[in-house]
Amino acid sequence: MPTVEQLLMVVAEQARLIGELQARIVELERQSKQNSKNSNRAPSGDRLNRSLSRAQQRKAGRKPGKQSGDQGVTLRRKEIADDSCDYVPGACGSCGGGLAGRESVKVAARQVVDIPEVIAASVFEHRLHSVRCGCGHVTAATAPDGVSAPVQYGPNLRALACYLVVYQHVPVARAAELIADVTGARPSTGWISSVIAATGEALADTDALIRAQLMAAYLLHVDETSINVNGSKMWLHVASTATLTAYFLHKSRGRVAVDEFGILPGYTGVCVHDSLSVYDGKDYAGAVHALCGAHIARELVAAGEADPSNAWPTAALDALYGLNTAAHQARALGRSAIAAEVLDPLLHRWRHAVLCGLSDNPRRAGLKQSKTRNLLTRLKSREDEVLRFARDLQVGFTNNQAERDLRPVKTQLKISGCHRSSDGARAWLRIRSYISTMRKNGAPILDGLHATISGNPWNPATA
Repeated sequence: MPTVEQLLMVVAEQARLIGELQARIVELERQSKQNSKNSNRAPSGDRLNRSLSRAQQRKAGRKPGKQSGDQGVTLRRKEIADDSCDYVPGACGSCGGGLAGRESVKVAARQVVDIPEVIAASVFEHRLHSVRCGCGHVTAATAPDGVSAPVQYGPNLRALACYLVVYQHVPVARAAELIADVTGARPSTGWISSVIAATGEALADTDALIRAQLMAAYLLHVDETSINVNGSKMWLHVASTATLTAYFLHKSRGRVAVDEFGILPGYTGVCVHDSLSVYDGKDYAGAVHALCGAHIARELVAAGEADPSNAWPTAALDALYGLNTAAHQARALGRSAIAAEVLDPLLHRWRHAVLCGLSDNPRRAGLKQSKTRNLLTRLKSREDEVLRFARDLQVGFTNNQAERDLRPVKTQLKISGCHRSSDGARAWLRIRSYISTMRKNGAPILDGLHATISGNPWNPATA
């Protein structure tokens, strides 16, 4: 017969095992319910819920089509047409009488904007003469810069190739076909790849200038994502602002990559990120951190779904969104801070919700802490970073800027599958950084690529 002590030990062990299994069940249920609303999964990975009505799907309240306030692109009439043709009626539409020689009383113009039926690549020949001097020496003329081969493609075609492959995400083979079909020139895929590599190399100084300006920016957004390079997983790091974008490719997601990127070490502004521990290194102590509110909101949604009986996740979300609304309203009124009578009650509601959550999710001795407990601990210990957006109105609620700058890279991978080599990927990313920065500054992209290929790249203005 087992003793009482032995039975108590068995009961204690069973209680411990039940606790572990319950925590495991909660975690598995959480994972099975993950989507773009309660985790970091992309919306494209969500299961289509056909039970939702259109009204529920459009909870943002936006109607299909162009949104109010968006800039229009109306096709406008050109004052002086490039060519024209006159149409005069031959007979009266009433009596049938002839109208020959009669003066027009009104002319209605209908303009058609089009491109030439045939767009042909032109060939310009540089003739380098050699002249014999009276002393007998023969001197040959020097070729213009960039003209180094007996036959070659010019900067316009090179810029177009970069534009199609890097900006419009056209695969290299299809870009070669498009250029051939439209212009008659027949570049090879190897030539297009060489143009990407050469253009990326030509942008080395511009890339360094962009990084230097990012290091001096007051507000910086950082993020990272995995990409496929010739079948191997690598990590793409991004640092960006509303006017600048820089990418960095590395085998590591961790601190060694961030250090080699070279922007966060020594940075002293506000760094917005998703609370990944790599951004909290002691070497980045000069930075002031702000955590992405959208990530926190999704985690709060997941916590509420994991245990619907708890009211604190909804209370925390209401306070968080209330603070964001107050920040928007203060900015709209031209204020530098949220008024204390608005801010203080919202802060009280936020802190009360977090404390209630900690009470409902006590620390489990000897067991791995739940994601909900870890979230609450982070919200309490890092309140200044979580609510930075409410105290500094120059800081936004989310890290969407960095996430938006990563999307073109993901689009490229969906279309082409992977980059064939790390060198090719780095060249593509350097051009993409240049294009993204130009686009943010309203600079014409095709002109900027042409300027780079001609040896005079566009550079962002220094503050």
